[in-house]
Order: sequence, then C-alpha cells, then structure tokens
Amino acid sequence: MLIPHDTRIALDTVVDLVNTAPESEPPEDGPTDGLVDGPEDGLDDVAALYAFAEEHHISGVGALGEKDLGAVRDVRSRFAEVFAAPDARTAADLVNRLVAAAGTTPQLTDHDGYDWHVHYFAPDASLADHLAADCGMALAFIIVAGEQERLRRCEAPGCGRAFVDLSRNRSRRYCSSRTCGNRLHVAAYRARRREAGA
Repeated sequence: MLIPHDTRIALDTVVDLVNTAPESEPPEDGPTDGLVDGPEDGLDDVAALYAFAEEHHISGVGALGEKDLGAVRDVRSRFAEVFAAPDARTAADLVNRLVAAAGTTPQLTDHDGYDWHVHYFAPDASLADHLAADCGMALAFIIVAGEQERLRRCEAPGCGRAFVDLSRNRSRRYCSSRTCGNRLHVAAYRARRREAGA
C-alpha cells in the first residue's frame, strides 16, 4: 500500500494521540517506546499537550490552554471510535463528522523543509481542528482504499494500543513486535518447553 509522506505522518500522529488515552495501557512487562505509564492520561495537562504538538512537529501551534486540552481529548476519543468501528461505513461516518466539524480547507503547502503536500485544516485552526482535519483525512485515505481493517488494536493481553497495520498481507497483530509480540512468543516458547519436558 503506497501512502504519501504527509499521510503517513498524520497516521502516526493519530495513533500516538489515541494511545495517550488512559485505556491505552502498556503491557504488564512495562512501558515501551512512547507508551503511557499505566492508566494515566498521556495528555494530563497543557504542558503535555505542548509536548505532544512539538514531538509531532505540528505546525502553527499558538498559545494553548485548558480549552484546547479538552478539545484535543474530545477529538482523541472520537478517533478511538474510528479504530473500534465494526465496519467501513461506521468508520466513514465517524471520520466525516470529525472532518466536517473541523472546517476542513485543503491547501497545498511546502514548509519546514518538506516538499509540496496538503494541509486540510483552515488557517489559524485550533490544535484540535488541525488534528481532526489532517488525521481525519489520513484515516479517510485508509477507508477509501478499502483498508479499514488495517486500523487495529493490539491483540496482546492487557495492551489494546492502537496501530495501523501497514504490513503487506495485513497480518500484524501487535502494536510492537519488539515488546508485545516478543513477550507472547517467549511465553509460547516456554509453554512448549514445559510440555516437552513433562
């Protein structure tokens, strides 16, 4: 599946945003890259929201306050609904509402060393509208391509983190093969060894 650079960045951003929610807990063996530490909210205050925007190189972020934090948390929960959608029609309806509410205004831009790409948010949009528009359109790209099933949650017990399965054959089951996948493979290996020894 060929995904343009800006769409890939927006997909990574929406996954990271959804995974800041308290229900996106790390595996029992502890946190991994970018995971929230336990059931705490990864966007627990305005400083965390600034850090998220900076980490994801979100352009045009001005002064942020509690209102922005609440609005981004609302967008985050709506994105989580897209990942939980049972079918493409439901996902499309959710994305359509998100993108429409954000006042999407497509425009070509080349900034910060990136070649031409599309921004879907209106000039001077709030951070929440910026995320809803750009990330919503990235999710729309996946749905339009008939690939809604690539929007997944980790199958490892106790994890449930969101991810976009970009594997060639849509076979990825874990948010991270280094942590969740490896942990389950090691557990299965040990169980086979115990059975063989019995």
